[in-house]
Amino acid sequence: MSFMPNTLYDVIAETWPAAKLHRAGQWTIRDGQGGGKRVSAATADGSVQPIDIQQAESAMQELGQRPLFMLRDGEADLDALLANAGYEMIDPTNLYQAPIANIATQRPPRTSMFCIWEPLQIQYDIWAAGGITRPRLSIMQRTTAKKTSLFGRWNNRPAATGFAAIHAGTAMVHAVEVLAQQRGQKVATWLMRAAAFWAAEQGATRLAVLCTEANTAANSLYSSLGMTFSGRYHYRIQKGALDEH
Repeated sequence: MSFMPNTLYDVIAETWPAAKLHRAGQWTIRDGQGGGKRVSAATADGSVQPIDIQQAESAMQELGQRPLFMLRDGEADLDALLANAGYEMIDPTNLYQAPIANIATQRPPRTSMFCIWEPLQIQYDIWAAGGITRPRLSIMQRTTAKKTSLFGRWNNRPAATGFAAIHAGTAMVHAVEVLAQQRGQKVATWLMRAAAFWAAEQGATRLAVLCTEANTAANSLYSSLGMTFSGRYHYRIQKGALDEH
């Protein structure tokens, strides 16, 4: 069974949603409310001309956001248009997916991995240590998709946290954080397996995740689990605005 990247883009949008969506001409404009690029970047809904870029810029500026665009597979012409307009590429990101049955093959050790909602305070502390702040945590709260937090303990101590939600039969894992002192012990591997078992129990059939190309450890992890590279995206941002997160 093939699984097209555009389907995964829909899964991202539903499991990690912007606060509000607006239409401006050929664009979807996202009100991210400080939640990061994924929930703040504009995306094209059709063919775009240079003048259309100005419309998107104005719409984002009205929201108090710096102009930022997400470029997905198949949008090479738009990518070139933005590059010619002085936008720099940042954060190329890989998409991975696999049948859940391929990941849910071995249950984590007992009392090591938990799927719970609401998250525990220690999970918020782990996310905070990894730079996942309140606006991003709000994204987890507002999604209406079936969801859970992932909490990992290792060596009888808190070790990791993550978030998973399901759309159209695919569970996507977001915001995985492992405490520095607990890394190198396959904690993230067990966390992903726990997510797969949870998702299977909810009726999902596929597990998906994304990570930046620069995160070599995460890319290696997902490949080692047998997850398949299934597409990519990147952003274009105005020169001089690279402090936008």
